[in-house]
Amino acid sequence: MAAEESYPEDLRYHARHDWVRIDGDVATLGITWHAQDQLGEIVYYEPPQEGASLSKDEGFGGVESVKAYEELFTPLSGEIVEVNAKAVEAPETINEDPYGEGWLVRVRLADPGEQDDLLDAAAYRKLLEEQ
Repeated sequence: MAAEESYPEDLRYHARHDWVRIDGDVATLGITWHAQDQLGEIVYYEPPQEGASLSKDEGFGGVESVKAYEELFTPLSGEIVEVNAKAVEAPETINEDPYGEGWLVRVRLADPGEQDDLLDAAAYRKLLEEQ
């Protein structure tokens, strides 16, 4: 069962419909409620390799739904320190709990200042209204 629409205030958002939770020098990344809703039932998560280095706005894997395959883009630069094994083994978790158990990767930030370019929840909701 898909989660109810929400955009938690404690997260930051990227215009490509990703969310970011920052804890020190590590960011947890996932896709927003809007992204998973647009995709529909997610049936496969193609994760990146732990230890891979990412540059902001670079592709890092993808999710496949019954509707389409969507490449994922990182909103921040850094090194992947953890992949969510639960999302790989049970990709429907991304639909069920996109901001909790359905997170995708954790990244050690290379440039913490990049987070200043991300949207807060109000700005992200406004972006959605304008689309």
